[in-house]
Amino acid sequence: MNWLPDRPRLQTLALAGTIVAAVFLLWRSDEPPVIDRQAADLRGDTEPDGFVVNGKYTSFDEAGNPKVSFTSPRIEQFEEGNLATMESPRAELYSVTDGADTLPWIVEAENGSLLQNENLLYLTGNVRILRNVDGRDTTLTTPTLTLDNDRGLAYTDSPVEIRDVTGTTRATGMKAWIDERILELNSQVEGLYETGN
Repeated sequence: MNWLPDRPRLQTLALAGTIVAAVFLLWRSDEPPVIDRQAADLRGDTEPDGFVVNGKYTSFDEAGNPKVSFTSPRIEQFEEGNLATMESPRAELYSVTDGADTLPWIVEAENGSLLQNENLLYLTGNVRILRNVDGRDTTLTTPTLTLDNDRGLAYTDSPVEIRDVTGTTRATGMKAWIDERILELNSQVEGLYETGN
């Protein structure tokens, strides 16, 4: 059934309306899309596959003791390469040999990247490791640090500075075995220590 039978004027008017609508849609398609700025700022420029805001992650050993407690104001997940990037990551690492009531190692940085397949965490920007040893606060600072979770190893080739109440030690590069509490400084090691009177 034809709804415009033999009415050329109505047919012409309907055709003109269709053309105007098509031209309007084509004209509108050339305009840039309207972007919700708040959503774009939240998502970030790199458009991750997913993200977490104010994330906290805690893992426990077989006995139920905390192993790692991790926080970040923003974590972005990228499925390609199974990568997660973090803003201002902060981790509390509990050593297996220290016992449950011992203070954890605190690790902080400006940025972090976790390669989940390799279980490697790359930290960059004012990396700090804080540790209380026998009542003495010790701080290790370096520009970059890699944490190898599988091997319980932290390492860097960057300059390292270690400060505690007795003095300051500087070196280039280091390796630290977390569970064994062994620290190896690679090269150009120098120390300045205060002696008691």
